[in-house]
Amino acid sequence: MTKLGKRRRLFSKITRHVFLLGGALVFMFPLYWLISTSLKHEKQIFVLPPQLIPNPVIIDNYTRMWRHFPFLKFLSNTGFVTAMGVVGVLVSAPMVAYAFARLRWPGRNLWFMVMMATMMIPSQVTMIPLYIIFKEINWIDTFLPLWVPAWFGGGAFSIFLVRQFLMTTPKEMEESAFIDGANYLQIYIRIMLPLVYPPLTTIAIFRFMNSWNDFMGPLIYINNQNKYTLSLGLRLFQQQTGTAEYGMMMAATVLMVLPVILFFFLGQKQFIEGVVLTGMKN
Repeated sequence: MTKLGKRRRLFSKITRHVFLLGGALVFMFPLYWLISTSLKHEKQIFVLPPQLIPNPVIIDNYTRMWRHFPFLKFLSNTGFVTAMGVVGVLVSAPMVAYAFARLRWPGRNLWFMVMMATMMIPSQVTMIPLYIIFKEINWIDTFLPLWVPAWFGGGAFSIFLVRQFLMTTPKEMEESAFIDGANYLQIYIRIMLPLVYPPLTTIAIFRFMNSWNDFMGPLIYINNQNKYTLSLGLRLFQQQTGTAEYGMMMAATVLMVLPVILFFFLGQKQFIEGVVLTGMKN
């Protein structure tokens, strides 16, 4: 490669990195502003021009929020609902996906199309029928409506993601296992399940974020304030304090957002791998 070609390649590489860094800063600014606001005095939040760096840095918003907001109670409720939902989708989604991808049974393709068609139904359409069903079985004001549905496949998207990944695995692996005397259950547990680790990480992250940030579900099904999740608890806290406690609200929001960010960064490698490899043919 000539010197001119090397310079062009270096310039192109620097340009891409500068563009990506600029985009990252733009997307990270709301998070920075959230954290910065949580460390400011109430009088500094709305000053003009905006004060990007808190001066002085105070943690009083966090201590006052901790005294006036039952954060640990709402955190435990949210953690329970989220954990049960994540476990449910990780257990049920690969089982359903394996049946659609590898097993031969009458009407398989038809039922797969029916399942995929449910993705086009807005959640507002099923909101009232689901409420009536859960009311008839006495699940209102319990956590059950928030996590039990995840144990039935976790939704069409989760099943589709794992199913597409399973479609890319060589059939020779199953044939060799059948020759060695393995049945479908053994093949699923010992061969297929370890292979779908990337898409399982992806759907776990999606499920974690949806359950952790869910507002409509707790709003519809939960009546007792002791069973509120963080999203609903923040709304209650906002109603009680009005517009006079933005610093405390930002402090509570920071503590709510941090687990989501941490969970994503822990599984980002598998998340990207699962999205990239799903649907690719060998």
